[in-house]
Amino acid sequence: MNTLYYGDNLEILRRYVTDEAVDLVYLDPPFKSDQDYNVLFAEQDGSRAAAQIRAFEDTWHWDLGSAAAFEELVEGGGRVSQVMQAFRTFLGENDMLAYLSMMAPRLVELRRALKPTGSIYLHCDATASHYLKMLMDAVFFPLNFRNEIIWKRTHAHGSSKRFGPLHDVILFYSKSDTYLWAGLKGEHDPAYVAKHFRHADTNGRLFQPISLTGAGVRGGESGRPWRKINPTAVGRHWALPGAIIRQLEIKGETVQEKLEALDAAGLIFWPQKKGGTPRLKWYADKLEGAALPDIWSDIPPISSQAAERLGYPTQKPEALLERIIKASTNAGDVVLDPFCGCGTAIAVAQRLGRRWIGIDITHLAITLIKFRLQDAFGKAVAASYKVKGEPFSPPDARDLAASDPYQFQVWALGLVGARPTEFKKGADRGIDGRLFFHDEDPGGPTKQIIFSVKAGKTGPAHVRDLRGVVEREKAAIGVLLSLEEPTREMRKEAASAGFYESSWGAGEKPKHARMQLYTVGELLEGRQPDFPTMRSAKARTFKKAPKAKSPPTHSQKNMID
Repeated sequence: MNTLYYGDNLEILRRYVTDEAVDLVYLDPPFKSDQDYNVLFAEQDGSRAAAQIRAFEDTWHWDLGSAAAFEELVEGGGRVSQVMQAFRTFLGENDMLAYLSMMAPRLVELRRALKPTGSIYLHCDATASHYLKMLMDAVFFPLNFRNEIIWKRTHAHGSSKRFGPLHDVILFYSKSDTYLWAGLKGEHDPAYVAKHFRHADTNGRLFQPISLTGAGVRGGESGRPWRKINPTAVGRHWALPGAIIRQLEIKGETVQEKLEALDAAGLIFWPQKKGGTPRLKWYADKLEGAALPDIWSDIPPISSQAAERLGYPTQKPEALLERIIKASTNAGDVVLDPFCGCGTAIAVAQRLGRRWIGIDITHLAITLIKFRLQDAFGKAVAASYKVKGEPFSPPDARDLAASDPYQFQVWALGLVGARPTEFKKGADRGIDGRLFFHDEDPGGPTKQIIFSVKAGKTGPAHVRDLRGVVEREKAAIGVLLSLEEPTREMRKEAASAGFYESSWGAGEKPKHARMQLYTVGELLEGRQPDFPTMRSAKARTFKKAPKAKSPPTHSQKNMID
């Protein structure tokens, strides 16, 4: 079941995810939250070419593709058709309508995939949350709306001519009224404890005296005196808190016997004032926790120095996903993230013993998640899940290069653990990717390897160009990755560049070819560029994810298909 899919999540949901197979959906779809709000409502003429969703950018525009998606939704009829027509009347044909047109069919598929006991959490910001809530009402029905959760995602900062935006919105819906709910509890506010638990026993335990009586006169034992204290005389009766009595395991057949048992256990607070009514000592360390509110200000954003920060701009803290997953799933349940990005939901699901499905349209995200799972859980878990949609042979790689050269480039760099130089197309100055390493004592200079990726025909000029870039950047090594087999002249040109001598270790210094040529086929067979490795020189490109605090148990490993 644990599977990473590369590709468009709508197609993957329709092809691979069966009906009622998922217990929890968490999605954080990309959106232009950092741009001028009004840009989203600019009218478009529908003539743009269809845009692809790239890593770290939001390119859902009103174009021919989104117009076709809108028409399909409207022609499908029902509540979704009605709300989309209303959006078009109100918004016009702009990027916001395009965004909603792209989200609607995905939400329909996610509802289909959810079990009747399942839930969905949609993470967004204030720019689109109100439109998405209306769309969610149409797909999941208003009766299944559970919460609009406010997460304080950042600290206070100034904002021009408005209050500083600090929060994200998480829309929580269930598929039915029989959804799973764990009833999580949070820690009580220290100010609450300090205000209400002001008394202390001789052993220092803080407690709050709570009433043992209730309003009104009652017949029977609850109205009878105890220790010469007659509640009836003041219009009250004995009302022992049943849940607390059971928790304390107090024995006794009658109310008076239970009161005696409480006093014998030192749990009765006797007021010093003569005639005062005895009360029950309720200790602060017996509090079960407070019900979690729909405003979450206790989960801070990931700081710039946090161990879990991987450098992915939209990365969410693991504590946020842990709360969501624990609230709406049990061990062994299936968690689906159709926009999995750097894989926080996937990593937390793995740590908590849930099964998972992750989907992303960028090879950069898929590569980063694979590194993250291996770093956090070790090679055993890293080898236990499936990756679908990635090339596994040179013909597959050729197909990817023909359909999407940019994603081919990112995928090829992922085979060697290198990060793309640019997240957007543009002038790369001859550099497609970099990999950094250190091969001297700690604190020594950072060395780099320059990568160039070629999907078409190659020749000696490509090697010379790469060599020039390596010299210009003062890099240690240059690596050319290609689909085609290098020619004899290319290999001769590479050999003329000589060697890089590593400073690592004592005695004879290891040598590494300064210019190296590898085909995609060789990489798929397991060959790797020759440079000072992590074992000897601590090379690293992707930030290493911390080890999981709770590695999977044997039973959790058995859940992986």
